[in-house]
Amino acid sequence: MNGFPFEIHARDGAARTGVLKTPRGDIRTPAFMPVGTAGTVKALTVDQVKQTGADIILGNTYHLMLRPGGERMRRLGGLHRFMRWDGPILTDSGGYQVMSLAQLRKLDKDGVTFRSHVDGSEHRLTPEIAMVIQADQIGADIVMQLDECPALPAPRADVEKAMRLSLDWAGRCSRAFGQRKAQNLFAIVQGGVDAELRRMSAEALVAEGFDGYAIGGLAVGEGHEAMLATLDVTTPLLPAERPRYLMGVGKPIDIVESVARGVDMFDCVLPTRAGRHGQAWTDAGAINITNARFAEDMSPLDEASDCPASRDYSKAYLHHLFKAGELLGQTLLSWHNLAYYQSLMTRLRDAILRQQLSAFVERFRTRAP
Repeated sequence: MNGFPFEIHARDGAARTGVLKTPRGDIRTPAFMPVGTAGTVKALTVDQVKQTGADIILGNTYHLMLRPGGERMRRLGGLHRFMRWDGPILTDSGGYQVMSLAQLRKLDKDGVTFRSHVDGSEHRLTPEIAMVIQADQIGADIVMQLDECPALPAPRADVEKAMRLSLDWAGRCSRAFGQRKAQNLFAIVQGGVDAELRRMSAEALVAEGFDGYAIGGLAVGEGHEAMLATLDVTTPLLPAERPRYLMGVGKPIDIVESVARGVDMFDCVLPTRAGRHGQAWTDAGAINITNARFAEDMSPLDEASDCPASRDYSKAYLHHLFKAGELLGQTLLSWHNLAYYQSLMTRLRDAILRQQLSAFVERFRTRAP
């Protein structure tokens, strides 16, 4: 593998801050990637997403292969051109849907067959097909291996079976991906909350050699403390010189605790999903803007923020928008939440540079729900 240059500028305990340098731009780490499932970060324009400070976004292989379709994506010039995002894009492999759409798929050793949730049509996804869709049709900068993970809790035998299948698929993805200078391939460590299975997965993937390493199969029902215990076991096993990505996480406290354990990259639908349902994130947790106490509150969500949604609109107005069913409310809260998450990443990077992360984490713990 020929991974993008990854420069670590400072360390504070297990935490690191630096830059992952891609042909489409630098990714400052620790980084949060807004989720653009179907070629859009829900409710926002790409210009609004950029204004929050996001360096990279995430696209979803499963949803894009259904609509508009992989070959159509290729004909239209790939996802960057299609959605007007000129920065880096990471695509998940469809492995999450192997778990979340269990009732619509059939799994075998070679791959997975999906029944489309859109129109019932049948689609096949193998490690080799996943590489073609992500790298050649979507044109992602960072491509994820196809993997499988069961929802937790699950019997150890099921977790081990999924882990070993994911290892086999990682090797097939690596061979299909080949040597690409303008794109990277990340492997995914599996094994549930079992320390021995995580060790086996990590050691095998590191021996294979990948451009980066993701920690998958968490935030799927195991709970906060079990997730952190798994990170304590897993992150030290991964190469210090390559980026580490915790998939699908999460709440701000989860991100803060994970950064302290050496994680560099995150993604989650929570900021925009919460925004669409009237929740605005703060250091003290999410507030429900539809609560009656905000009906005449003329203060903004964050008067010190650079984000117009956070700074320029009163809580009373946001409350009114949601009570009236106006779509602008969903846009403004989604915009605020993504800006809050990017501000959190900026503060984490600064704390690591200043060797003050421990104090930052401790203060955050006392305020977070």
